[in-house]
Formats: sequence, structure tokens, C-alpha cells
Amino acid sequence: MPDRNANEKPLPFSRPFTVARAAAVPFEMRLEAEEDELERLAGFLDVDAVTALAADLRITPFRREGVRVRGEVKAHIVQSCVVTLEPIESDLAEPVDATYLPEQSRQFRRKVNEEGELLVDPEGPDDPEPFSGSEIDIAAVVIEAIGLAIDPYPRKPDAELPPDVSDEDDEGEATAEKESPFAALKDWKGGGEE
Repeated sequence: MPDRNANEKPLPFSRPFTVARAAAVPFEMRLEAEEDELERLAGFLDVDAVTALAADLRITPFRREGVRVRGEVKAHIVQSCVVTLEPIESDLAEPVDATYLPEQSRQFRRKVNEEGELLVDPEGPDDPEPFSGSEIDIAAVVIEAIGLAIDPYPRKPDAELPPDVSDEDDEGEATAEKESPFAALKDWKGGGEE
């Protein structure tokens, strides 16, 4: 599994797991991020701070060749309110359920239409992820789960724009309407007919 996302941004930390370790019996794993990893993770997730990240996972065999990773990820993050810019602390808890098969596996059952486009059922289970070599990166699963749980527009419950800011916006819209090249045409309708 690559340690980069679609934008080629390197992951802030890695936890390789050899798939063969879970080939016969389930493997219990606890992942906790170190302080320097938390700092890099905050930058990666574009939040003010990540003060804790831990995951309790169970890794089991999947279709004899792959593995299934299930469990829960918890994190404590700090973000800035989009209205007041004050810090907002959040506790996140997200379930993890991901499956992996070797990239050369014949067990991939990808559904395609006549044009060869991949068909995905948004309500169905996720397809297994391919991996190369003998390892998967457990950190990538954990980071993805937390990244998807973060509120992109955090707002304090009582946060409101100051009245003078919203009034300025209304005045700006009125001015823009008056200065529009079509504003003069609005009053011209009818063009002198009585």
C-alpha cells in the first residue's frame, strides 16, 4: 500500500503490518501516535493540533490471501472556529472496517458496465483495497478514518457574525446592484410608451 495520497502528500507516519501475521489467527493491535507524529498529523489534516490519536484494531484473514482491519479510532483535535477563529476542541471516534487483497489476486470482483466504467454501490460494502508486497500500512487506514470525521467548517455553537459585518455585506450587494450595467435597463422597461 502506498504511503501517499492522491495529491502525493506523504503520510505523517507509518505502521507497516505484515499480512502473514494474521493469516491463521486474528491479530489484536493497538496503535498510538507519538508526540512528533501528532504534530505532523495536524499539518497533514490541516487542523490547529492533534493532541491524541489511538486505535484498537482486530486484523483477521480475508479470502485466504488478504486481511480485514476492523476496530475504532479515537482522536482529540483542535480547530479554529470559522466565524470567531477561537479554538474548538473535538473528540472524534470513528469505526474502521477495511479489507485488503494482493494486487495480483484473482479474487478482485470489480463490476464494470459495457463501456468498461467501474460500477460502485454507494450503499454496499467497500471493495477490497489492493496492496503490493507483503505489508499494508495500518497508519493509512487510521489517518483516513480520522480525516473523514473532521468537520471541515467547525463553528462554535453560539458563534454569529457581528451585525456590522452582515450589514456591510447587504450594503455591498445593494451597491453592486446599482453599479451593474443592467441596473439602468431595469427602470427603462417600456421605453417612453404611455
